[in-house]
Amino acid sequence: MNDHAWILLGLFMAMLLLLARPMGIYISRVMTMGNHVTRVSGVEKAVFRACGIQRDEEMGWLRYALAVLLFNALGLLAVYALQRLQLWLPLNPQAMANVSPDSAFNTAVSFVTNTNWQGYGGESTMGYLIQMLGLTVQNFVSAATGIAVAIALIRGFARHSAAGIGNAWADIFRATIWILLPLSLLFALFLSSQGVIQNFATYQEVSTLDVTTYRAPKLDADGQALKDEQGNPVTEPASTTTQTLAMGPVASQEAIKMLGTNGGGFFNANSAHPFENPTPLVNFLQMLSIFLIPGGLCIAFGCIVGDERQGWTVFAAMALLFVSFAIGAITFEQQGNPLLATVGDTEATGVRTTALTDGNMEGKEARFGIADSALFATITTAASCGAVNAMHDSFTPLGGAVPLVMMQLGEVVFGGVGSGLYGMLIFAVMAVFIAGLMIGRTPEYLGKKIEAHEMKMTSIAILATPLLVLVGTAVAVMTEAGRAGIANPGAHGFAEILYAFSSAANNNGSAFAGLSANTPFYNVLLALAMWFGRFAVIVPVLAMAGSLTAKKRISVTAGTLPTHGPLFVTLLIGVVLLVGLLNYVPALALGPLVEHLMLWSTR
Repeated sequence: MNDHAWILLGLFMAMLLLLARPMGIYISRVMTMGNHVTRVSGVEKAVFRACGIQRDEEMGWLRYALAVLLFNALGLLAVYALQRLQLWLPLNPQAMANVSPDSAFNTAVSFVTNTNWQGYGGESTMGYLIQMLGLTVQNFVSAATGIAVAIALIRGFARHSAAGIGNAWADIFRATIWILLPLSLLFALFLSSQGVIQNFATYQEVSTLDVTTYRAPKLDADGQALKDEQGNPVTEPASTTTQTLAMGPVASQEAIKMLGTNGGGFFNANSAHPFENPTPLVNFLQMLSIFLIPGGLCIAFGCIVGDERQGWTVFAAMALLFVSFAIGAITFEQQGNPLLATVGDTEATGVRTTALTDGNMEGKEARFGIADSALFATITTAASCGAVNAMHDSFTPLGGAVPLVMMQLGEVVFGGVGSGLYGMLIFAVMAVFIAGLMIGRTPEYLGKKIEAHEMKMTSIAILATPLLVLVGTAVAVMTEAGRAGIANPGAHGFAEILYAFSSAANNNGSAFAGLSANTPFYNVLLALAMWFGRFAVIVPVLAMAGSLTAKKRISVTAGTLPTHGPLFVTLLIGVVLLVGLLNYVPALALGPLVEHLMLWSTR
């Protein structure tokens, strides 16, 4: 790593450490009703009265889970309907057509589950109303759902001999109104000031400085594309002096896209597009905003359970994992591609070969460079955000393996808002269980005994996503419809499919993008992976919260394993790497590792 990379990573971690504690204290006060505003707000009282909801009514875990499932199912139907009726709805200045059934289903599931996988080009598929009322709204409420579930699990550790884990409606409402909305409003105003567009104008036709030449499909008398004897489109030379610039309400969606760890881009190029991410300053603050709430939730956890050291322990484990993988990604990308090192004869031509000395710039924006792009890729996949400012498919094999592994760890390295914390707490329960077996004592965490029920729920939560990823990948590579989407055969093509299902089941949303996934086969299969990847974890987490809430708190003794400090951080990291990653080692060996060996064996 060069000096710029070290400074960038150091500045990022310093800013995150500076902001995590105040963010965590604020979240804990809001979600435990310790904040003055949430108790007396007329808006909150009016909303709950109009909905007929008692905001202080406690729910058992099953009722809480059903409320979450119902809320998200209604959101899925709403987003699907909006897409299917788009042509006849307002705020569609480009008269975008109705989205196909399979694509609409995939997109609806994607945004409801906080995955934001996109098999379409945003500016060429979605009108402004769908972008705002459908996608942006789900960016808020899907993130709020994750926060609510995390708080419910924290209550399981904080309460004792209780019957309820909170009120799902109150938790989702408060997370949306008092956490996500204020932060998004401030961030959207900043983004607008830096050049991120926010308007309702029609797309703009502008004159270009140079004439653009390209090959256009040749049409017959009926306006249909001609094809040759092999079925390939017939093209002819064409040129243009104009360019169409897409417009729209981008800044408002961009803010919650990052703060809610959503990742769905208004434009197809996502955060590589200058209208979404115009400057290095915006790029840095977008990266910081992705980790802001997940980092704060760690501290909120410590505040709510009454021991802030517990929150900092979880934060430290996440931070150490993140920094290690970020260093790896930047280093791998700065090594470059050895096959390009032989392009050009420096001594004979005077052309300087930069493939290894300057690193791998393929698929990266020149205004960001290698370090910023590799760091962004690590952050967005660690945090289940899925926003991208570079083409992950163009990373080196090991450089691309880093974001892949970050997802396969279970999105617990800060992770999505809420989902990262409850995922890491699941691993913490596993860690104390393993430690209890080693020392011959009943496992306990934060004064609660970890017994058979908790371990069953932990096992389901940990194994659900690997099962979805590996089975989905196997189905895709063994069927004709799955193989038809592969543009790069061999190890890289396999890695593209593995990445797609890792992204979907772990609710990340980024892609290698070399895979043609906007087909009925992939739209349906990936949608199922996204839905069960989200709720097959949430339900056992809530079941565990209900069980823990009902337990009595046991006293700390000399034989109690301390769950704070360097020893437990090391144990927690070891469990995450061993349990979270071991399932994927054979698949990783067939993809990125084989490709790396093939690449460097030619040097």
